[in-house]
This record gives sequence, C-alpha cells and structure tokens, in this order.
Amino acid sequence: MKYYIIAGEASGDLHASNLIRFLKEKDKNAVLRAWGGDLMQAQGAEVVKHYRDLAFMGFVEVIQNLKTILNNIKFCKEDISSFKPDALILVDYPGFNLRIAKWAKQQGIKVFYYISPQVWAWKKGRVKTIRKVVDRMFVILPFEKDFFKEWNYDVEFVGHPLIDSINNTQFVESSEFRKKNNLDKEKRIIALLPGSRTQEIKKKLPIMAQVVDSFPEYQFVIGAAPSVDESLLREFMQAKDIKIVYNQTHDLLHASFAALVTSGTATLETALLGIPEVVCYKGSAISYSIAKRIISVNYISLVNLIMDRPVVTELIQGDLNKRNLVSELKKITENKEHRKKLIADYDLLREKLGGTGASERTAERIIELLN
Repeated sequence: MKYYIIAGEASGDLHASNLIRFLKEKDKNAVLRAWGGDLMQAQGAEVVKHYRDLAFMGFVEVIQNLKTILNNIKFCKEDISSFKPDALILVDYPGFNLRIAKWAKQQGIKVFYYISPQVWAWKKGRVKTIRKVVDRMFVILPFEKDFFKEWNYDVEFVGHPLIDSINNTQFVESSEFRKKNNLDKEKRIIALLPGSRTQEIKKKLPIMAQVVDSFPEYQFVIGAAPSVDESLLREFMQAKDIKIVYNQTHDLLHASFAALVTSGTATLETALLGIPEVVCYKGSAISYSIAKRIISVNYISLVNLIMDRPVVTELIQGDLNKRNLVSELKKITENKEHRKKLIADYDLLREKLGGTGASERTAERIIELLN
C-alpha cells in the first residue's frame, strides 16, 4: 500500500520514523512519501519537504510567514493528488495537518492521525473538525482518551513512542561520548536544549548561556537538532565556554547530570532518561499575551501535565531570567533530597505512560483498518 506521512518538526520526525519502520515490517509492499526529516528518510520514506522549512512558531511568526505557509499547503495537496496514497498519516503539527485532513477527506482519502493536536489545551472546538475529517486518531497521552470521550469521539490510546525510542537506543558510554565530542573528562555535564526552531533559540539560548559563569565546575553542552545552523547557536552564546553536539540528544542527556530544556517533547525525553531538569519557555510578548488568554492548561511541560502536578520547575516568559535559572539549577544539582524526589516522580511518570510498543501497535491498526 501507499502511505503519505506529514510531520512538521523534529519530534514528529522521530516518532514518524519509528512508525515507518513498523509499516514497512508489516506491509512488505509499503511505498512511503513524506514531509519530515532525516530520520524518516533513513527509514526509507521519500521526503519531499523538510521540516526545517515548516517551523513557524507563535501567532505573530505565522502571520509574517503566511505566504510561505499557503504555498506549502498548495504544493502538499498537489503532491498528494499526484501520489494517490491509500492512507494519509498525520503526525501532530495541527495548524497545517488539519487543513490537509479536511481536503483529503473530501478527496476520499483515508485519514489517520498519530499523536493528537493539543486540543485539550486550546482550540477545543477543533475536536468537531477532527471528528469529521479524521478516520482514526491514535493518542499517546493517557488523559487524552477521556478528553475526547467527553466530545463523543472514540480514540485509541497506544502508549507513548518515546518509551520505545529510549528503550531501543544503544547509548554511547559517557567516557566515549566525552572523547568523541572533545568534552572535559572530569566536569559533570549540564545539557542545554534550546529547541529546533530559530525563533525559540533566539529567545531562550541567550538566557540559558548567562548561567554558565555561575557554574564553573560544570561542562555546558548544547544538544542541537540536525536542522539548526551552528552559526545561529554561536551568535547567541555570548562567547561562553559551551560545546555543541549535533543529533546526539539522547547520548547527551544520558551523560548529563542536569538539563535546561525548552518546553515540548524534550521535557518528557529528559524525564524518561532520569535527568533532573528546569523547563524554559519564552515567546514574543504579543504571542505570549495571546496564548495566556486562550490556553486552558495549568502547566506548560508534558511532565507536569501528565502527572497533573508540579514535578519539574517551569520558568515561563518573565520568570525565565538569569537569577531564577541559577537558583533552580542549584536546586537540581546540589540538593540531594530534591534530586531524589524528582527521580521518584519520574518512575511514576513512566508507569502512567503505559508499556512499550506504541509505534508497532499504531502501524498494525492502520493496516488492519485499511484492510
């Protein structure tokens, strides 16, 4: 069968790549065309548009790039029409993907959604659209099934694919990781994960870099997504002694003592790897002001959302400053009881997320439903 898959960012590329692996395993005649990244391509999908060309974040940024976005939508529809897939598989990235889903449904194409848009946080009315245009939704957060049930929409909870991704990773030993990347042999590592989008890097990395001088006994290392230009990172590092590693986020976290992490999937990755973290978020003043009025969740990190309580510290907008970052980083590096409590909470988090096999289960169900 022919599958057309759309993922619009680094985390989507990761999860879609695992899904592709199982689709190919269970459907020997699978032909895959995609929007995504290097990981999806490595699994055998023909990637026609890279996610680095799609990453527009925030209300203002979207408006500024509206022409590009509309051109991308036009090209996507034309490309799907030409490919004639048996199934369209959408991975998160709702602003774009729901538009394509609506059009695809009108063309009689089967539409599957893997990793739900965060409609429980904002734009809950989107559920009405999803019900109409998505044939089957596969969700990865335990509370999402109950949320959709309230809207009379039956979805399947398949577990979280990050558990598989982490369990299947062959981690490089810490000593080897340090040697490979020319890192200090003695200093403990603090990971900096500033995100994969240019806008978020510009907002957060300069503030993260300010704490380096307060922790001379540590080696700070940026975990960069493959699509991020090194010159962009260097521009905002303020000549600090910070190393950069590309496409090695799991190995970096595995070797780290603590981490400063941009809100998003990376907060969950860090927790599942058992690394104490501080969650960082800062957007444009206008985008944040709008978001505050329309987003209806108590937390910004997936860790706290899933646990439904403040497990990791979130420094948001004005609270994300040098003084607060230094204070919170000292807590997770120096306070042994605080670290112990965090690790215990991470164990409970893993239990809530269910077992392994999310990507495999999803691939099986898609093929079953198509047949």
